[in-house]
Amino acid sequence: MGYRITTSQGRAFVQYVNLGTTGLKVSRICLGCMTYGSPSWREWVLDEEASRPFFARALELGVNFFDTADMYSLGKSEEVLGRALRDMAQRDDVVIATKVYQPMSDKPNDRGLSRKHIMASIDRSLKRLGTDYVDLYQIHRYDKETPLEETLEALHDVVKAGKARYIGASSMWAWQMAKALGIQERRGWTRFVTMQNHYNLVYREEEREMIPLCLDQGVGLIPWSPLARGFLTGNRPRGQEAATMRGRTDTISHAYYHETDYTIVERVGELAARRGVSNAQIALAWLLHKPGVSAPIIGASKLYQLEEAVAAIDLTLSEAEIALLEDPYEPHPVRGHS
Repeated sequence: MGYRITTSQGRAFVQYVNLGTTGLKVSRICLGCMTYGSPSWREWVLDEEASRPFFARALELGVNFFDTADMYSLGKSEEVLGRALRDMAQRDDVVIATKVYQPMSDKPNDRGLSRKHIMASIDRSLKRLGTDYVDLYQIHRYDKETPLEETLEALHDVVKAGKARYIGASSMWAWQMAKALGIQERRGWTRFVTMQNHYNLVYREEEREMIPLCLDQGVGLIPWSPLARGFLTGNRPRGQEAATMRGRTDTISHAYYHETDYTIVERVGELAARRGVSNAQIALAWLLHKPGVSAPIIGASKLYQLEEAVAAIDLTLSEAEIALLEDPYEPHPVRGHS
């Protein structure tokens, strides 16, 4: 059950909920920071100067939850986020999440989830972020080349050293997550409290096994790509290229262009027009209605996108409207685990 904070004028502007079954309070929208860092890494990324207004506006709207990863702009995203939050907020007032796994260089041990890489990576992330600890330290993907026990013990030691308050996982098969949770319980090691998974109106494969597992185990969901890389906003009409640079160059985007996906987007647009809101608000409201979802991770390269995401928190959909949006869905190949 969440609660709402109001401004001095009495206007509600964000809602806070527990992150999964922890006592940690997070805003119902998390600002994803892959978009902020260095354009030399991806041409659609905003540099530091262009990024700072997004952190300022997020904090003004009451967003306290920020997600990044060491590999975003090869560390620049963490640096940009860290400097912005040090300048604009008190450390105890914000929740910082980052991730480890992806290659940071061509060196053989500068990737994966070995104890060596985890221990080096958390220290480097803390230095870039300019903080003594992160609130949520997540494995970016499952590492098939490292014994799971090695990874989980290292993460437990990171928490016990005070460098992370909680740990989480990201996209993987449900059996892998169940195995990890079982090992953590048997060994008395720090448990995963979140799953950052690929989940939106046109990609619902997670509803088959991962989400039921997380609901059963009390693991909070913080979905990535909640707007399907902008596809749900209507940025790619039938037979046309995506309107954005990211939509044209991001390989994950190609998971969404089934015939029924376009039907869903059309229904999102029709419902948005009837309700007098944007497509993005409808798509995010649908996700916010789903059991177990703590906070979708939204990306924003324009300020109105951030404002629409926060506005979606107050949008209530009826059962009939939810059914209208969901009915055309057809199974998709699993995407996002690698």
